[in-house]
Amino acid sequence: MEGVLASRNPSSMIALAGIVLVFAAVFGGYMVENGNPYVLLQPAELLIVGGAALGIVLVANPPALIGKMLRGALTAFRPAVHTRASYLRSLRMLYEVFTFAQRAGIMSLETDVEEPHNSRIFSNYPEMLKDREALHFLCDSLRMLVIGVTTPHELDHLMDLDIEVQRRGRMEPVNALSSVADALPGLGIVAAVLGVVITMEAIGGSPETVGQKVAAALVGTFLGILLCYGVVGPIASRLENVCTAKTHCLEVFRTATVAFARGSSPILAVEYGRRSIPTDVRPGFGEMETTIRREAKIPSVAPPPGQEAHAPETTVA
Repeated sequence: MEGVLASRNPSSMIALAGIVLVFAAVFGGYMVENGNPYVLLQPAELLIVGGAALGIVLVANPPALIGKMLRGALTAFRPAVHTRASYLRSLRMLYEVFTFAQRAGIMSLETDVEEPHNSRIFSNYPEMLKDREALHFLCDSLRMLVIGVTTPHELDHLMDLDIEVQRRGRMEPVNALSSVADALPGLGIVAAVLGVVITMEAIGGSPETVGQKVAAALVGTFLGILLCYGVVGPIASRLENVCTAKTHCLEVFRTATVAFARGSSPILAVEYGRRSIPTDVRPGFGEMETTIRREAKIPSVAPPPGQEAHAPETTVA
């Protein structure tokens, strides 16, 4: 079901269609004006602009950040991860964690936070297990409650600090891509200036020869501006939106966890989390309540020695 929801998400297709539309509009308009497409085929200009841009990336960024840039560029065209359905699953998971902790005591979560892949709660949410940053963020925060070394206020500050550090890390490839985009028009001008220099050398030649060299020089400027405003800049903006969505998800975990630590009931703590979800993907309270009642599974509480065990799992009535 999760795969079907992701495949139906149109955001990645819209982004790809936008890039195609940029090139189709630019080159289509050029062809409508009877432009010669072969004039735009200038390998030397592409080498100058593209090679210099690559050199700037290598000089300005460490290898680890270059890898994050490449992965981020691919991530920008993938289906949205944080959707209405994914938030509903996250809220249901939080409710199960809080209810189990309320029934069995916060110490009962020790095994779950230490080995989330073997947890009776987290193991039911494979997308959460795949998201290492979110998983560690939540488990590390719950661990502070388990060992009892923090107050709700301190936990709030600690989680907020973690969110900010992760946000800065995710913004690094965005800033790097934005820097490349800002440099591309200047590199286009460099290519154009070099083309003008070559044109000056041929100034005594035939008008056709001079015209071809001037056209080649202008292609460099064209490439720099097109790649800046039509490709690299939009990719950086889209990646920034992806990073913002990730931050929103962590904020939901922070808000709900801190509310529970302050003594709110599980359903109220989850409602705090729901209210912090952006409105465009926020599920309604009735939808959340129905999902919890139908699908939430609370692990059984281990009985004291000499007493019978409870049912293996309980669902919300």
